[in-house]
Amino acid sequence: MSPGPRSKPSPVWLFDLDNTLHDASHAIFPQINRAMTDYIARHLALERAEAHALRERYWRHYGATMTGLVKHHAVAPRHFLHETHHLEDLERMLVYDRRIGRLLRSLPGRRVVFSNGPRDYALQVLAAMRLLEVFERVFAIEDMGYQPKPGSMAFRRLLGQLRLHPRQCILVEDSEANLRPAKRLGMRTVWISPALRQPPHVDLRLASIAELSRRSRAALGPLAGSGISRP
Repeated sequence: MSPGPRSKPSPVWLFDLDNTLHDASHAIFPQINRAMTDYIARHLALERAEAHALRERYWRHYGATMTGLVKHHAVAPRHFLHETHHLEDLERMLVYDRRIGRLLRSLPGRRVVFSNGPRDYALQVLAAMRLLEVFERVFAIEDMGYQPKPGSMAFRRLLGQLRLHPRQCILVEDSEANLRPAKRLGMRTVWISPALRQPPHVDLRLASIAELSRRSRAALGPLAGSGISRP
């Protein structure tokens, strides 16, 4: 007896958190940036202006301030992230589309948060947005061995720990740089950006996550638009 047709793989949606699922630039990022500058000034004994310049230089060069501090100053990443991501008034600072929960639940397949932020912070944000139950997993900077996107280690760890093939995955990101390695691996890519251009490593560009409708998903192909085909 010959086997029946095989099911198509279930899509796995990988969502960045900050400036993808919510607008972190409005209030959250400014507070985290101030906390990072204060941390650098305090622990490296720098004037605040020097600490601010160093934070920005490491962020531009490495994609994460933490990476430069670990590499050049032996800062403990866990301590740095704990000290700089403690937000007591988070719910007041959050800016996001209230329809996002319904939109995310409508997506075929699985949903994972793939964030350079620390796990406690990501869980706090998702809880405040009432999205915890929407995602099966939060893959945070701790899971990446403190080697953030766009570094290849972050992607290798994600694929290995979740036992995924890149072609199952659709990465939704506000960072164009983070989409490049994803596309090279074979993932589909969605860029959340107001930019008018669409680079070749971007399969779909949307101004906001709210535009991730069934019609827009069709541009990503059958994997993203129709779910799993049953035998």
